[in-house]
Amino acid sequence: MSKPFTAIATLIAKPGQQDLLEQGLRALVEPSRAEDGCSQYDLHRDLADPQVFYVIEHWASEAILEAHNASAHFQHFQASAGHAIEHFQLKRLGAIA
Repeated sequence: MSKPFTAIATLIAKPGQQDLLEQGLRALVEPSRAEDGCSQYDLHRDLADPQVFYVIEHWASEAILEAHNASAHFQHFQASAGHAIEHFQLKRLGAIA
C-alpha cells in the first residue's frame, strides 16, 4: 500500500467561467472530506487572479485518490463544470519533516 501524501491541484478557469468552476469545486468539498482516507480537502482562490483555484488535499494512499476520482460526486463535477477548466495540474507531495 502506498504512503499518505498531499496533493495540490491547480485549476485555471476559462475566461468568464470562474463562477461556474467555483460552484463546481465548492460542491466537491464536503463529500470529498467525508471520504475514507481523506484527511484534508481545502479549496482556495488566488487573491491576485480570480480565475485560479487551488485544492489542497491529503490522501491516505494513491488508491484512495483513484477511488475519489471515480466517485459519483467527482464524476458529477467533471460533467457539470469540467468544461470550464482551461488548465489543470496535480502535484503529489511527500512529507519529509
